[in-house]
Amino acid sequence: MAQSRPMKRFWENVTVEEADNGFRVALDGRPIRTQGGGAQIVPTRPLAEALAEEWRAQGEEVDPKSFILRDLADFAIDKVAPAPEDTIASLLPFAETDTLCYRADPEEPLFKRQEDMWEPILTACETRHAIRFERASGVIHRRQPEETLARLASHLREQDHFSLAALRTLAPLAASIAIALAALEEGADAGALFAAANCEEDWQAELWGWDDRARQDRAARLAAFEAAAHFARLARG
Repeated sequence: MAQSRPMKRFWENVTVEEADNGFRVALDGRPIRTQGGGAQIVPTRPLAEALAEEWRAQGEEVDPKSFILRDLADFAIDKVAPAPEDTIASLLPFAETDTLCYRADPEEPLFKRQEDMWEPILTACETRHAIRFERASGVIHRRQPEETLARLASHLREQDHFSLAALRTLAPLAASIAIALAALEEGADAGALFAAANCEEDWQAELWGWDDRARQDRAARLAAFEAAAHFARLARG
């Protein structure tokens, strides 16, 4: 099978302009469209400027993998906006099986670290949304209260489609709706939240050592987590 040729840079100037109660990026005066063909209009100038920087950073050959924020914006516009309930339905399982609710046995050394790293995040989520999570030791599934799931669904319906797009990246990376929601809060430390999500893997690595592939995978997941959190903050201005 013949391989497609790399796309060459075809523009000189990248600008940001106002458009339809939002902002968009233009290449040599031509507005960018989403990968689905829609108008790529975002809610804040800071987000539009960050999207523009991805274009400005390209060399003579375009690197499609470097458009992390563009991909999130396109997902928000092309996928989330037309059917937000589908995205909400995909997020609720991360509340039903939130990793922060499943601890080691209390006599195991890992339990103390989980308590120290996870309990403040889970408690803050409970307080913020007036909900309650069931905790358990071990991996046997424990159902979460229906009221908790209903309240979280209601909260998700209040989010704009850019925040939902960010959550759709954050929650799977963390295996936790509590961590994903915390990453959207003002002043959130995305690195610390990812470390909490990665608590068990990091614990095992401390005991047995990291191999290069695992270290690279962790770094890639951290970068994706931080990018999604940054995207959400930019979208909120």
